[in-house]
Amino acid sequence: MSNPMTVECPTCGAPVEWSAKSPSRPFCSERCKLIDLGAWASEEHAIPGDQVDDELFSGELPPSAH
Repeated sequence: MSNPMTVECPTCGAPVEWSAKSPSRPFCSERCKLIDLGAWASEEHAIPGDQVDDELFSGELPPSAH
């Protein structure tokens, strides 16, 4: 029988078994998963890339027709 693969939780560093026993993998818990999601939402985490100028929203938008 082989040992299951383990990884470190990206949030807290706890060991996580990479199997169906760990539904939040690669995170150790739902809490760590939500902490990571919050970091992405608040832009603490970002994927590096070139700055893009967004012409669509750079000026005034016409009033809504509603």
